[in-house]
Amino acid sequence: MTAILKVDEIQDTGGNTIISSDGAGNVTTSNLADNSVSLAKLTASGTKDATTFLRGDNTFATPTDNGKVLQVVSTSTTSAVVTTSTSFVDINLSLNITPSATSSKIFVIYTGTNETNGTTGQRLNLQMLRDATEIADSNVIGNITPANGVVTSASISKLDEPSTTSEITYKMQGNSHDGTVVVFNLGSSTGTLTAFEIAG
Repeated sequence: MTAILKVDEIQDTGGNTIISSDGAGNVTTSNLADNSVSLAKLTASGTKDATTFLRGDNTFATPTDNGKVLQVVSTSTTSAVVTTSTSFVDINLSLNITPSATSSKIFVIYTGTNETNGTTGQRLNLQMLRDATEIADSNVIGNITPANGVVTSASISKLDEPSTTSEITYKMQGNSHDGTVVVFNLGSSTGTLTAFEIAG
């Protein structure tokens, strides 16, 4: 003969509830002591240890560094570069960075204040290089109407994927769009070039 014991609560000898039911066949967890269930008792799949975490899909996973900033290299200058060249010249902003992994991305940002100072045109160009390769530019900055002393602020950014662990040189170059006088890093204004290594 099969015996059935129907209760909704079991207490210990001290009158404390140790097991209770919600009346629908489910044991409630309100009386479980904190830290009373070990990792070994969990049904989740994957490696269960101090280096992993439990995801919402009931699997253990290892955290990744994707998106984490691994290093920052920055340089700045207040040294002005004056030129009429229509060929690109260095404007005293260059830095070196060595990625820690080939999967890393490098986020590069340039900011600077420059001046077009010609009487037949008011435009300049900027380009960002990785070693000898152009990766970003900003062209024909300024005013086509002849005038003296047009000051412009410029900003260029690039999320680069160099796929290397060798040292990389990032630098800025500029030129005069029309052969008139341009000034990079004007006066006491600071030109800045910054590179962030982002884990990929």
